[in-house]
Amino acid sequence: MSKTTQIEADVFRKLLAHLDNNKDVQNIDLMVLADFCRNCLAKWYVASAKDHDVEMDYEQAREVIYGMPYSEWKDLYQAKASPEQVAAFEARAAKKSASE
Repeated sequence: MSKTTQIEADVFRKLLAHLDNNKDVQNIDLMVLADFCRNCLAKWYVASAKDHDVEMDYEQAREVIYGMPYSEWKDLYQAKASPEQVAAFEARAAKKSASE
């Protein structure tokens, strides 16, 4: 494994730990601010696994990203989106759609 790959792997693990330590940051908040969320990371994880001939489905990838089954994380930590969060998400989606 190259030094670059080792560094990237370390950064990814730190990102997951950071997200795990900040469970109050909801996926909708991440989507509004950065146009990605924990679920996006799981989708990218599945795609990369496939590129490397590793069998992995979306739920398995979400367990890697969330550190537990998604259904458990959702029950424990996911709050209902506020009207403000939904409005911000919709505004972000509309802006993105208009620029495409």
